[in-house]
Amino acid sequence: MITIWGRANSVNVQKVLWCCDELVLPFQRIDAGGPFGHLNEPSYLAMNPNGKIPTISDGNFVLWESNAILRYLAMEHGPSSLLYPTDPKVRASIERWLDWSMGTLAPAERPVFLALVRTPPEKRDTAKIAADLDQLTPLWRLLDHHLQGRFFLENERFSLADIVLGAFARRWFGLEGVEREPLPNLERWYQRIAQRQGFRKYIDLPLT
Repeated sequence: MITIWGRANSVNVQKVLWCCDELVLPFQRIDAGGPFGHLNEPSYLAMNPNGKIPTISDGNFVLWESNAILRYLAMEHGPSSLLYPTDPKVRASIERWLDWSMGTLAPAERPVFLALVRTPPEKRDTAKIAADLDQLTPLWRLLDHHLQGRFFLENERFSLADIVLGAFARRWFGLEGVEREPLPNLERWYQRIAQRQGFRKYIDLPLT
């Protein structure tokens, strides 16, 4: 059985939980990070010297970094045609979204999320929030353009790319006090993937 260390309200942990559900892969999750602590304990740092979440173990194999974990789970525990196809062009197309999510989207999304979800209203810097939204909104607009005429992000099949960006999209559509421009392709895609069992169980939770 897979063991996953991480708190349930972490977007990076949620991606892994959703992936396990898609693969019908049994797992146990151990609360770690945030109010649960453990990340600075020697036993945890021996597994993940970064002191971050998630970390997984699969037998004697230990792995950290959420998108690397997704790739491993799909390759080790899923049919090659499911979530992470082996065709080089399709796989590379999926890979770009995994890289884009962490290198481009997450850094732009994080300050907006922290300001609107984890900062009391009286302590929010409205000017900075507006400026940060100006950096974040074009990224969702880019994704909306890509989704024109598509059911899923790549190859017309649900994949790791949809899991990763679907988890971040839950935050985007769940933020309160944000005026979002209409992005019909993004909205249709989001409504579609939000019906999946793994999304409902592990992603569609209150933002905290």
